[in-house]
Amino acid sequence: MGTKLIISSSPHLRSNEDTSTIMRDVVIALLPATIASIYYFRMGAVTVILSALIGAVLAEAITQKLMGKEITINDWSAIVTGLLLAFNIPASAPWWLPFVGSVFAIVIVKQVFGGIGHNFMNPALAARAMLLASWPVEMTSWVTPGPDAVSTATPLAIVKGVEAVGTAKPSIFDLLIGNIGGCIGETSALLLIIGGIYLIYRRVITYIIPVYYIGTVFVLTFLFGGFDLSNSIYHLFAGGLMIGAFYMATDYASSPVTYKGQIIYAVGCGVLTTVIRLWGGYPEGVSYSILLMNVAAPLIDKYTSPKVFGEVAR
Repeated sequence: MGTKLIISSSPHLRSNEDTSTIMRDVVIALLPATIASIYYFRMGAVTVILSALIGAVLAEAITQKLMGKEITINDWSAIVTGLLLAFNIPASAPWWLPFVGSVFAIVIVKQVFGGIGHNFMNPALAARAMLLASWPVEMTSWVTPGPDAVSTATPLAIVKGVEAVGTAKPSIFDLLIGNIGGCIGETSALLLIIGGIYLIYRRVITYIIPVYYIGTVFVLTFLFGGFDLSNSIYHLFAGGLMIGAFYMATDYASSPVTYKGQIIYAVGCGVLTTVIRLWGGYPEGVSYSILLMNVAAPLIDKYTSPKVFGEVAR
């Protein structure tokens, strides 16, 4: 009877981790792929990354200053948004394109809705969708890795046959190490997976969304792709599936919080990605799939949240 019980207001479970620690871990997880993108795409990648980062940080600081809020650029969240947006842009893009995209992501998608934790969709993906709709030529001008930067098609476009018909598709090994054309963040699926495992190890994210998302794409591309195992494996490592599954679909603010909800959300992302890739007019479907499921996340949480103890039925 000597034990003392301390009564306090919620939250009762606390953690020493804060926003800056979590965001810094995300940057650390993305560093290997960032270095690989610079190695493959040289100054093109450097320009895109720096422009996106500068745009995101400036937009956050200026917007918060104008709105009379505390300036929180030291929490690394703007850095994460800028880096993720850069990963969704080709190395051939002009410097102003990622800059404009970062400003849109921070001001319109993030700060207008209340800042970090209040955005209803992933800011980087929303900005990518805006850039693709506004400047489709610049956003789809892919180049080969290396100093020559020759125009090329993405692996998924070659597989689908919408571009470069007859062109040999890159090998799975090339997809793993990043020696392919595409957005700078599509480079090296292996390094993106390693970074994702680091985030799971650090408990920044859980395995649920990445595993169910990737697993759904694998199963559906196998079933509807002629029961071709190699084709299913190719779909896993080509395009933006790895960066989407580990770094974007897991965004705290725009994904469900319940266990069942995360499974439904991840499977939905996988279904939409597969449908767009196999039957849509666009060879890649990761970004649009995640954005659509972001919008559905509150509804998913509503119907998967556990009943409150003592709740009276209406």
